[in-house]
Amino acid sequence: MKPADPLRIANCSGFYGDRLSAAKEMITGGAIDFLTGDYLAELTMLILWKQRQRDPGLGYATTFYSQMEDVLSTVAERGIKIVTNAGGLNPAGLAQRLKELAANLGVNLKIAYIEGDDITDRIGQLQEQGHALANIDTGQPLSATSSDVVTANAYLGAWGIVEALASGADIVLCGRVTDASLVVGPAAWHFGWQPDNFDELAGAVVAGHVLECGAQATGGNYAFFREVKGLEHPGFPLAEISADGSSVITKHPGTGGLVSVGTVTAQLLYEIASPNYANPDVIARFDTINLEDDGTDRVRISGVKGLPAPATTKVCINLLGGYRNTMSFMLTGLDIEAKADLAQRSLLDSLRGSAVEAADLEFQLIRSDHPDAPSNAEASAELRITAKSPNPANVSRSFSSKAVEIALSSYPGLYMTSPPGKEVAYGVYWPALVPSELIRQTVVRADGSKALIETSPPGPAGPSTSTVPAAVASGKPEFAAARPQQDSNSRRVPLGTLLGARSGDKGGNANVGVWARCEASYEWMQDFLTVEKLRELIAEAQELPVQRYELPNLLALNFVIVGLLGEGVASSTRPDAQAKSLGEYLRSKVVEVPEVLLQALTETLTELV
Repeated sequence: MKPADPLRIANCSGFYGDRLSAAKEMITGGAIDFLTGDYLAELTMLILWKQRQRDPGLGYATTFYSQMEDVLSTVAERGIKIVTNAGGLNPAGLAQRLKELAANLGVNLKIAYIEGDDITDRIGQLQEQGHALANIDTGQPLSATSSDVVTANAYLGAWGIVEALASGADIVLCGRVTDASLVVGPAAWHFGWQPDNFDELAGAVVAGHVLECGAQATGGNYAFFREVKGLEHPGFPLAEISADGSSVITKHPGTGGLVSVGTVTAQLLYEIASPNYANPDVIARFDTINLEDDGTDRVRISGVKGLPAPATTKVCINLLGGYRNTMSFMLTGLDIEAKADLAQRSLLDSLRGSAVEAADLEFQLIRSDHPDAPSNAEASAELRITAKSPNPANVSRSFSSKAVEIALSSYPGLYMTSPPGKEVAYGVYWPALVPSELIRQTVVRADGSKALIETSPPGPAGPSTSTVPAAVASGKPEFAAARPQQDSNSRRVPLGTLLGARSGDKGGNANVGVWARCEASYEWMQDFLTVEKLRELIAEAQELPVQRYELPNLLALNFVIVGLLGEGVASSTRPDAQAKSLGEYLRSKVVEVPEVLLQALTETLTELV
C-alpha cells in the first residue's frame, strides 16, 4: 500500500483473558494491515509475576500464543504485521516460542521484541542516585515502605516499535509499552512521522486509546446498551489512520455491535484524568478531539492537537503487600444489621488469642436485600469479612476455619458463600516517575542484533489547556440551545435517563467519565454535576479528593476520585475493585431534571433514529 493510503490497524484483545477467537475474526473478516492486542494492566503485571514464580519460562500472555496458533499461517500469507504488548515480563520467552511455532507451521516470519521497560533490578540504584520514586498520588517516597518490590516497569513509547518495523519485523513483541503505542508505532513507521510531529502523534494516541479495550469501542459495556444490536458477539474495532493523524473508527462489515459517536465517546472517557493525556512520545489534548458520524459504524476523529512529551516516564511498581483471606456471611430477611453485629462479635470472640488477632480485619455489610422480597435471594444481604496481614500465618485457614465454626451458633438463616480457604498474596500498586533519559528502550531485531532507542528531549512547550479541575476554569462553550433553569417544571428521573457514563481504575484512583447526548443536556450537566453534587450522589467519595475536568468537544465531564480503590486493584477489598460499576451506580441515582430538558432529549434521540 502507498503511504498516502489510510493504514488499517485492528485490535483483537482488550485485556488478558479477552475473547480467544477475536484474532481470527479480525484477520479473516476483512482487510487489515496491522493486528494489535492489549494484554497488560497494572494488575496483570502482578499476575504475570506470580505466573513466573511458578515457571520462570512464562511471564507473558499465554492467550496470545493460543491465538497465534490459529492465525499465524494466514498472517504470513496475507502480509499482516502484528504488534502487541503480550510479552509482559518475558518478551524474549514469548519470541522464542513464536519462532518455534512458525518453524513448525513452515512459515517465515521475522520476530523482534522490545526490552528495557523492566527496571526492577535498578530500583536500589535509582534511589541511591537521588530518585525518590515518590508515589504520584500520595507523594510518599518509595523508601517509606518496607514492602518488597516484585515488579517495576516503565511505560515505553512508540519509537522502539518503529525501529523494529524498520528492521523488517513482521511481529513486534513488547513488554510494558503504553496501550496507545501499539497504534502510534505502526502509524509513525508507515507515514514516516518524526518525534516533533506532535499533532499527528497525538491523533494516533487518541485512536490507540479507542482501540485498546477491544469491544468496548463497538458497544461493549456501553451505557445505552439496549440500542446496540448483536451485542451477544460484537465485532472488535479497527482504525483507518491517515497521514495527518486523523482516523476513522469502524469494524468489519456484518459483525455485531455498534460504532457511533456515543460508543467512541464512552471509550475516550475510560480511565483518563486531565484532558492533557500524557504518553511517552506526546501529550494528546483530549479537549481538541472532534468526533463526527462518517456513515454506518464509522466515526471520524480529527482536530487532535499535541504537545511535547513530558520529561518524565511513568513507572508501574508492584509491591508485595501481604496476604489476605475473605469469607462472606449471608443474612436474610429481618434484623439484618443486628444479625451482622452478632456475626461480627461472634467472630471476634472466636479469634481472641489466635494469630489472626494480629491481622487487619475489615467488615463490609453490603445491603442488597429488599423488604417483603419476591424471592429468597432478593431478601439477602452480605457481610464480607477480609483479613489482611504481612504474615501469611495470620490469615490462613486459621481465619477462615474460625469463621465456619460459628455457622450453627449465631444468627438465624446463616449460610456462607464458600468453604474455608487458604490465604492469597496481594500486591500494592505504586505509580512513580523517573526521568525519561534513564530508560533504556532496546529493540532486539529478528537477527539477534540490538538497537538502543535514544530518548528525545521534550520540545518547546506549546499552547496548552489548563490542567486544574475545570470546575474552577473558564471557557465554557456557547451553545445555541437555551440553558434550562433549575426552577422550571421538573421531574425526578434516574440521572442515566439523560447521561451516559463509563468508569474504571487508575491505580488507587477511580475515574467516572459522564457525557451528554445533546447540547442542552451538557449545559445542564455543567451546572448540576459539580464536585459537591458528585460527593452527594456517591457517598463513598464524600471524604476523598475529587478532581473535575470539562471536555466540551465531547459534551463530557471527567471526575477522578482519588484514593477510592486504596492501594490499587490488587489490594482493594471493594467487591468492585476496578470501579467498573461506579458509572452505572451514578446513572441510577434519581435527581430533579427540568421537563424542557427531557423534551429536548426526546427530540434529539428522534433525530438520531
